[in-house]
Amino acid sequence: MTTYKRHFPAFSIITITLNNFSGLQKTYKSIEKQNFTDYEWIVIDGESTDETINFLRQRRTTTRTDDIPFTFISEADNGIYDAMNKGIEQASGHYLIFLNAGDELANKSTLKILYPHTKKKPNFIYGDALEPQGNKETHIYKDAKRYKDLAWGMITHHQAMLYRRHTIRDHKLRYTLRYHIASDYDFTARFLLKAKQTIYISKPICIFEQGGISQQNAAAGRKEQYLIREELNMVSQPKNLWILSVQTTSWHLKNLSPALYRGLKSMFLWLMKAKNKPS
Repeated sequence: MTTYKRHFPAFSIITITLNNFSGLQKTYKSIEKQNFTDYEWIVIDGESTDETINFLRQRRTTTRTDDIPFTFISEADNGIYDAMNKGIEQASGHYLIFLNAGDELANKSTLKILYPHTKKKPNFIYGDALEPQGNKETHIYKDAKRYKDLAWGMITHHQAMLYRRHTIRDHKLRYTLRYHIASDYDFTARFLLKAKQTIYISKPICIFEQGGISQQNAAAGRKEQYLIREELNMVSQPKNLWILSVQTTSWHLKNLSPALYRGLKSMFLWLMKAKNKPS
């Protein structure tokens, strides 16, 4: 009797979408042009009413190569984090990347650059990000922070983080639906509590599409992060209040005086980078 060992791809790219056909096309193009092919693409759609479903059905029959698995589900869900959990259930790759409709991989070699770092089987890999500026032809380079500084907020964009699937499975981790804005922060914090090895890559992993749920609901997101830090005992109560006040002040300064905010932030990041390199 002949037995065949199942192949598990290096990466599972999970894309969540709802009536964002143009964004989904952009995400697809950035994935399709990768010069590394050991990945699968999983799309979780919340019953879109635009051209999304037709597009996904066409992709099912016109993938670049038969070696690249493609799965899509279109059904009602309880929001973006419920959809992400569905993506986790479908994933078979060693590392999960959440690249939602409108987001892009930084360049055509992103997966190829990431792959060698998976050889040591770290629990968590993360890197820098690019964010469109103005006409979106130029980008702001967003340096990641140290993962140990997670108490101060997300250390990089969620799309620039890779989670080892075995760690998610072994600890039964999922996105909680109790938080509507910062569940990705909660998930990442819980994940890092279980992570034994973390790798930082000083290269951009994603191009982040602005206007997401956390940017639209910044105040609610800060409050949820406060509650998450409290629930997980990440910091003392006085420090938790201090972090919340600094985050709130920074947000108002950014909106009232962007130039001053950028100057102060650049100075702060330079000082932090001189003191500590991400690890």
